[in-house]
Amino acid sequence: MSMFSTGILVLTSPLHVLPLRIAPVLTSAAQVVERTLYVHLHPGLNLGTGGQVRPVYIPPLGDLCTLISRLYSNAADICAHLDVRVLLTNVRGQLAPLSGNNGPFATPQTLSHSPEVVLTDFPIQDSGQSSLVTQCLQKYAGHCYVCTSSLSSVLLYPRLKEVSGEEDDDRGGRGTQLNPLETFSDVVVGGTFDRLHGAHKTLLNISCLLANRRFVIGVCDQELLKNKVLKELIEPYDRRVQKLQDFLNDVKPSLEYEIVPLSDPFGPSITDPELQCIVVSEETRKGGEAVNRKRVENPQPDLSLDPYVIGLTGGSGSGKSSIAHRLEGLGAARIDCDQLGHEVYLPGTSAYQKVIQEFGPDIVNEDKTINRRVLGGKVFGNQERLKALTDIVWPEIALLVKKRIKQAKEQGKRVCVVDAAVLLEAGWTYLVHEVWVATIPEEEAVKRIVQRDGVKEEDALRRLKSQWPNAKLIEHANVVLCTLWEPDVTQRQVLKAWNLLQHRIQKRQETTRSSL
Repeated sequence: MSMFSTGILVLTSPLHVLPLRIAPVLTSAAQVVERTLYVHLHPGLNLGTGGQVRPVYIPPLGDLCTLISRLYSNAADICAHLDVRVLLTNVRGQLAPLSGNNGPFATPQTLSHSPEVVLTDFPIQDSGQSSLVTQCLQKYAGHCYVCTSSLSSVLLYPRLKEVSGEEDDDRGGRGTQLNPLETFSDVVVGGTFDRLHGAHKTLLNISCLLANRRFVIGVCDQELLKNKVLKELIEPYDRRVQKLQDFLNDVKPSLEYEIVPLSDPFGPSITDPELQCIVVSEETRKGGEAVNRKRVENPQPDLSLDPYVIGLTGGSGSGKSSIAHRLEGLGAARIDCDQLGHEVYLPGTSAYQKVIQEFGPDIVNEDKTINRRVLGGKVFGNQERLKALTDIVWPEIALLVKKRIKQAKEQGKRVCVVDAAVLLEAGWTYLVHEVWVATIPEEEAVKRIVQRDGVKEEDALRRLKSQWPNAKLIEHANVVLCTLWEPDVTQRQVLKAWNLLQHRIQKRQETTRSSL
């Protein structure tokens, strides 16, 4: 059997079976590949059809974390000489439609090392299938990745040991394999990352799995290495960063990577308001908990007090917008996120192109505008597709909010009110100093929605049930207002809240000046 420097292993076994097969698969692969082994996951791929098979998106599932951890752990024991890398280009939180595009790979992905051989665990029913499966496998690999022109292929299944009871063994797989993994827009991790090994790769791979947009990696620099044992043996910072970049660009090139030096234990994890998740190991769990304590102690660290920003939210029919108008009457600049939500769909905007790419050209009207009704039909009742949409739109709205706040400052406004129904769901609290919640009993909200929008009671109730309940909103509130009574009562509430706000602003400004 010839040996190859770089290979790519296409795993096709069902997800619940893969953890049982990893060890024999790696043992067989190590007899063929001697330097770099890329691993591509496509559970259920059928290479024996004779037709053209295409890569598809697979959702991030809880079992993938277990699989990745098991794979790197087994690799350390079985083939420590190999640089194993699990590729995640075809793993994403929202299943994109494949019609009209090439799925996860618009063009073949270029890896740090071009594969010379493609291997697979696909089971062959009889020897006569070998030629057909081999051809199909090579075409599949070539569609996904830039390989050498003389790409070879190896079918591992005939040499794999039989795993006793693998078809019947559940081990939590069949019962949990469909559990979705919660993902986040921006993820952070920190470490020394000296001579990347299996534990590092596990941490980085799972972080990439959790991240949808941006992945921030803090790398210990000189100051944090002073107390390390045998620190002289640690690779230079630039070399560690280069190895990280090579690994991460192979694993998930769609992410925005920020690799920064750490001169203290916290780094950007306590100052970057857009970070939503910190990934830790058992060894660094206490450090992660310390980061969260710091973030609680120092909320919105980079948020200027000029202007002071209120985030106003509330359910449908709560009177939120009327409160925003009253605050505007008292001198605040009102930022209407519903209006901004319409603006991000306009032709020429960043979100416009992304939404069309995600949901298809059939959502575009003759005048090139997006048909919101058609788009709504594609996401209605489908949480996965709805999240695909909000992951595109919400960050763009946040950028517009920042611009409006800057404009308000230029106009001399001391207070801004961000009127946003999804303030909390969208994670926009990093944009504001305080959260104000408008609340009203559900039965009154139903009456108002029916009267205002002309819908049936059951439709109004269904709309309310799809939103955060009052109790959950109030948990995050600094100020709570209720519009249940007469308008003059609401006005008195708003005026009192406004006057108290002025005292808080003055106090915070005095505290800031005294600390300078």
